[in-house]
Amino acid sequence: MEKKLLIKYVDVDIYQQDELVLKDIQLEIHSGEFVYLLGKVGSGKTSLLKSIYHEVPVKYGVAGVLGYDLHDLKMNEVPFLRRKIGIVFQDFQLLTDRTVNQNLDFVLQATGWKEQQAINDQIENVLTQVGMKSKGKKMPHQLSGGEQQRIVIARALLNSPEMILADEPTGNLDTATGNELVKLLYTICQSGTTVLMATHNLNWPNKFPGRVFRCDNELLIEETTEKK
Repeated sequence: MEKKLLIKYVDVDIYQQDELVLKDIQLEIHSGEFVYLLGKVGSGKTSLLKSIYHEVPVKYGVAGVLGYDLHDLKMNEVPFLRRKIGIVFQDFQLLTDRTVNQNLDFVLQATGWKEQQAINDQIENVLTQVGMKSKGKKMPHQLSGGEQQRIVIARALLNSPEMILADEPTGNLDTATGNELVKLLYTICQSGTTVLMATHNLNWPNKFPGRVFRCDNELLIEETTEKK
């Protein structure tokens, strides 16, 4: 089956507060790919991810994401772009005053779901997918860090996105828990969802092969998969 082009950047420059972060980006990402963004803190990984869901504007170059031209994207179109993208944050960003189910219910209602039975079914579906079916009535503080991150991945899956962006998803987790999380993301990718993961952990590409890009010295460079 032909791979669908999801992201196409040509000669893109990305700025944060008028400071150049990455320049001359050439990037094509297709459906079903697992893609790593490697680089030190401050190298531009997060800024690149934020540009994809239009939190950081792309001012220069050609930038297409999921059929949208980021230059011409109107403010009322941004939510529709973001519904096609699941976002996994390092610091979870779960609502601490409500249960897991209520967290997920809130997102679905905010993105236009109306029918409560359909909402309940989708919540059960995504929690099952990440191995958290029994945790729906728990509060976030009752869960371990690894369990909270699984809930965050479930949240990212709610609207059946074409692509998941994961920004240092294992940054706050121990190695074994982090390994389980990347394995889960890899499984999700194998079912057809593109995953773009920013990390400074150089071991993940060895365990879970994918395309590897490195942010370094204001450049985005694709590395070959051949090992030295």
